[in-house]
Amino acid sequence: MLIDLRAVTKTYQAGHVAVPALKGIDLRIHHGEFVAIIGQSGSGKTTLLDILGCLSHPTSGEYWLDGENTNVISESRLTTIRNQKIGFVFQTFHLLPRKTALDNVQLPLMYAGVPRVSQHRRAQELLTMVGLQDRLLHYSNQLSGGQQQRVAIARALANHPALLLADEPTGNLDTQSGKDILDMFETLHRDGQTIVMITHDPSIAQRANRRITLSDGQVVADETSDLSASARPISSEQT
Repeated sequence: MLIDLRAVTKTYQAGHVAVPALKGIDLRIHHGEFVAIIGQSGSGKTTLLDILGCLSHPTSGEYWLDGENTNVISESRLTTIRNQKIGFVFQTFHLLPRKTALDNVQLPLMYAGVPRVSQHRRAQELLTMVGLQDRLLHYSNQLSGGQQQRVAIARALANHPALLLADEPTGNLDTQSGKDILDMFETLHRDGQTIVMITHDPSIAQRANRRITLSDGQVVADETSDLSASARPISSEQT
């Protein structure tokens, strides 16, 4: 079991008003799954992503990641987990504009204390894997949106993360570039990478092997591509 959420809630304070964003989420994701979390704006997708990425703590309940209860470990340990166990891919790429593609991919390796020669070799391997072997020394403004997202994916994979989190990864891309990124995710999944992708688009969610639908802070459906299990409603044990 990689991800185990147990009765997770998240409530924000807006002045004197408590605003519930997540309402008792129970969710388990195994190593090697490709999961899409889908829902409309305000459904709780972003809040759930923040918790899965150890960027935010639940208000109540527990989040276990790869056997560790993230509620009770130190902030320094959480920083290590974010750097070494989780790879992040965002809609807006978040590349450093004054760094080359190679530099951007080396960054998490540098933070992890990897020797510089090994950083360079690993970054080259990853950029070659995503088809950018001829763009190693290009800066962000010299790359298309699709190429920037490929750099972001290479960076996310730098430290061999157990979990790849993707937040609307095709949101800023043209149709063909978006398809290319989803094709890449499918290849990574076939190679054993665990991927959790946030999206509001049902057609994009269909590319995943499992689709979890959020509405009003709750899981309302959990479907898989296995026809015998697809379109199964959430059970009473999961609510």
